[in-house]
Amino acid sequence: MKTIEIARVRRFARAVTAKVGALDSSFLGRGRPLGAARVLNAIGAGRTEVGEIRGYLGLDSGLMSRLLRGLEDEGLIVTAPHPADARRRVASLTEAGRREFEAYEALSDARAVDLLERAPQADALLHAMDRVALALSRDSIAIEESDPTSEPARACLAAYYAELVTRFAGGFDVALSCDPEAAAMVRPRGTFLLAVADGLPVGCVGLKGSCGPVAEIKRLWIDPAARGLGLAKRLMQAAETAARDLGIQTLRLDTNSALPEALALYRKAGWIEIDRFNDDPYPDHFFEKAL
Repeated sequence: MKTIEIARVRRFARAVTAKVGALDSSFLGRGRPLGAARVLNAIGAGRTEVGEIRGYLGLDSGLMSRLLRGLEDEGLIVTAPHPADARRRVASLTEAGRREFEAYEALSDARAVDLLERAPQADALLHAMDRVALALSRDSIAIEESDPTSEPARACLAAYYAELVTRFAGGFDVALSCDPEAAAMVRPRGTFLLAVADGLPVGCVGLKGSCGPVAEIKRLWIDPAARGLGLAKRLMQAAETAARDLGIQTLRLDTNSALPEALALYRKAGWIEIDRFNDDPYPDHFFEKAL
């Protein structure tokens, strides 16, 4: 590794550390350091099981205990045994803790707005932030089942369609394609999967079924900032697992030559090219895989 490349990484780390206030004894001026504020934020955001919080923040058990004790001493949280397992503990916000959580949220949002308003190229900055955040957290990106009509699912599909408009020579109109009905991508017919990074969707794939032995893979998409992290492979594997659970024996899919990375993925994963099986005007390659 070149010395200049290492120096650039360290410059970035110093800039982020200073900007987020990682070394401040009073993060965002609220009287406690960043670590305690992050624990409070995690609880306020819905993570209540202590072990889950510790794993999410990457804290050792000793530090986690000290941070929880400090927040309890301030009257911001209470901890108690897990109702289903006394060996585990859960944490919840008090009324004072809820107010403090909301104050942090408002200050953090304001800081983000200020940073983007001052940036000469806000979109480029956001894209760079996305790439860094996803590269650093790739091991924690989860694959989750989702309602295909949910807001995160619709956001992924809208981004997918928008990308096809730019990549297909004649553009793309979803109304002209064989767009799957949402009901065909819900169990027991099929499923819809999202790749989720810290609460935000960064990829999707649909399994379109009919309660029969054959189903289709539809709408595989990965956020450009998350490409190269192996998410397409993980989503496809998860879709195949779901298909097996539903008793599906054969999967099919279609794609277009303008998506060479998709073609390479399918061929490498053991998909076999077959004759056209639908009248969709956009695909020019058709594949099948026996499960």
